[in-house]
Amino acid sequence: MTAEFENREAPPLPPALLNPWPFIAVGALGWLIAVAAAFLVPALHSWRPVTLAGLAVGLLGTSIFLLQLAGARRGARGAQSGLENYLGRK
Repeated sequence: MTAEFENREAPPLPPALLNPWPFIAVGALGWLIAVAAAFLVPALHSWRPVTLAGLAVGLLGTSIFLLQLAGARRGARGAQSGLENYLGRK
């Protein structure tokens, strides 16, 4: 029975889950709303460091993704593999 499960492959993800841009946009919008709330609502002043850190980490992650995407477009050997879906060619 174990050999049967060792050779099975997981089904592919739906195309909607392979596009990162909607997730990046929703995450950035969420952090922007949280930052605005933290600075506009006096009772939420303790949220300020956390929301700013969340926004900064999101920007850092998006920047790294974009740098890896640019490297894959250039054909750099050190670029992350698996970005073929975002290069406009297969």
